[in-house]
Amino acid sequence: MVESDAKKEALQAEAVWDRLQRAEKIFVAKGQKVQIYVPDLLVKDELMHDVLGRSGNLRAPTVQVGNTYYVGYNETMYKELMT
Repeated sequence: MVESDAKKEALQAEAVWDRLQRAEKIFVAKGQKVQIYVPDLLVKDELMHDVLGRSGNLRAPTVQVGNTYYVGYNETMYKELMT
């Protein structure tokens, strides 16, 4: 698991895409639902819309486990991650 402090290291759109485009999968919490992405240019706009907050920075919390990212908060998503 990779940790970084978003207050010290805010990631904006281009830096976010640089990291996420190499991921195997990206899980994005959207309320009670979780959207799963396999990043490529065909889904880039939709993915970036879902992972960037109003400020244009990567949403919190974001957790990287191996080559998979978990963005946003959904209790079920994190319970499954921890088991």
